[in-house]
Amino acid sequence: MRFMVILKANKDSEAGVPPKWELIEATMRFNEEMVKAGVMLAAEGLHPSSKGARVRFDHGKRSVIDGPFTETKELVGGFWLIEVKSKEEAIEWMKRCPAPFGDDEVSEIEIRQVIEMSDLPEEDERTAEAVAREQRMHDELAAQAAKRS
Repeated sequence: MRFMVILKANKDSEAGVPPKWELIEATMRFNEEMVKAGVMLAAEGLHPSSKGARVRFDHGKRSVIDGPFTETKELVGGFWLIEVKSKEEAIEWMKRCPAPFGDDEVSEIEIRQVIEMSDLPEEDERTAEAVAREQRMHDELAAQAAKRS
């Protein structure tokens, strides 16, 4: 099972303030531990929303909204993509994570299971084809990643 672990932004991350080196080091050790365990698939921090944009879809029309966005507590500041056997295992890993903004602040991460094509109900041949297409796409992404390395 794959899970996206979402790190919520805070006022400092939205202001572009980098984390303290002690926190970066602790997070790197945690990430290395997940890599060695074969759990981590990806992990990235994000620039502030002031450098971002949103594309809004409204009844067939598309518009672009430039950042920054309000409601910092609702913004994503970074993420991990992990693969584990259960939600409980994902929770156990994240309980070992350093506090995202240090122990002096309240911070939160959200754990969400990734929907796999194989999670779809097997109604007809379209489901089997969708699963096969998804696998081909994952294989192509892995090949592209190998070329970049």
